[in-house]
Amino acid sequence: MSSDDEREERELDLTSPEVITKYKSAAEIVNKALQLVISECKPKAKIVDICEKGDSFIREQTGNMYKNVKKKIERGVAFPTCVSVNNTICHFSPLASDESVLEEGDIVKIDLGCHIDGFIAVVGHTHALQSGPVTGRAADVIAAANTAAEVALRLVRPGKKNKDVTEAIQKVAAAYDCKIVEGVLSHQLKQFVIDGNKVILSVSNPDTRVDDAEFEENEVYAVDIVTSTGEGKPKLLDEKSTTIYKRAVDKNYHLKMKSSRFIFSEINQKFPIMPFTARALEEKRARLGLLECVNHDLLQPYPVLHEKPGDYVAHIKFTVLLMPNGSDRITSHSLQELQPSKTIDDPEIKAWLALGTKTKKKGGGKKKKAKKSGERAESTEAEPMDATTNGAAAQE
Repeated sequence: MSSDDEREERELDLTSPEVITKYKSAAEIVNKALQLVISECKPKAKIVDICEKGDSFIREQTGNMYKNVKKKIERGVAFPTCVSVNNTICHFSPLASDESVLEEGDIVKIDLGCHIDGFIAVVGHTHALQSGPVTGRAADVIAAANTAAEVALRLVRPGKKNKDVTEAIQKVAAAYDCKIVEGVLSHQLKQFVIDGNKVILSVSNPDTRVDDAEFEENEVYAVDIVTSTGEGKPKLLDEKSTTIYKRAVDKNYHLKMKSSRFIFSEINQKFPIMPFTARALEEKRARLGLLECVNHDLLQPYPVLHEKPGDYVAHIKFTVLLMPNGSDRITSHSLQELQPSKTIDDPEIKAWLALGTKTKKKGGGKKKKAKKSGERAESTEAEPMDATTNGAAAQE
């Protein structure tokens, strides 16, 4: 076997500089796409238009990369743009006919992802549609998600275990009198795999078991934190509102309906691996075909889930590379000014926030220069949440 074949065989990970470059290029596109989507979130804006703009920005930007290479490099959307409002938890990325618009005062969760050569960067962010600082329970739920994300960033590190993170983020949410939403999984990312085997549970409960796992150097994780002022128990209200699916690669079945076969071959051609939205399929009559595919496990649906009306939900998701010199959070966006009604007094949480994200090695981890004004440098420092965490979180 020639050394070339061997290289093909070996799983590509962060030991390869080229892989790191691809993750970081994907992350740069994702962070800009998020910036764009936030700027489009205005009262009376149609949600489907916002989602479409996010997706086309990612398609356009990734399309400009690796244009002139000999071997075709797959690239594009790794998770369709979702804009989920208020008590909607996730996965709202409606079809063209949907008339939903944003309103002043909405709490908007934005979720999107991009990949270059199968190396995936995802991000999730919460934005309140208002001017001035966010106050009250809305501020609590966003601060809970953000502080939990900062703690998770410091605990997803080689040698720590997935259950350490699960316990810690619940403790943080409780400090803001919020709940971590059940059933949300943080996954290891691998080339072309958005839902790798190593998983962090949001809430440990008897119904959901995952294997104990330890984080290791050179791994990549999508850390996904969703908080709620309600019970944190997601409900599926309407299966018809599901528009995002992913091909279940290991499943096969001979579809009966012609429309299903047509849709399925289109999916296999255009979206063989990554999640996609039904909006991106040619066929207007796609629903029945998609249904047959789902019923026979050929597609995995990403359902639109809800909390109770009146509850606030916040979402923060980021991609982190476990580098030899420490954790590198490559996707993020700074938050609005928050004035939560709760402050963090718990010494254990303060101690987690005070942990650095870089392991001290000689010559490693030079700080990047801050980007142009208005763009946050992708440093791994915490956003100071309120006076109490100010010192602890900002120092490294």
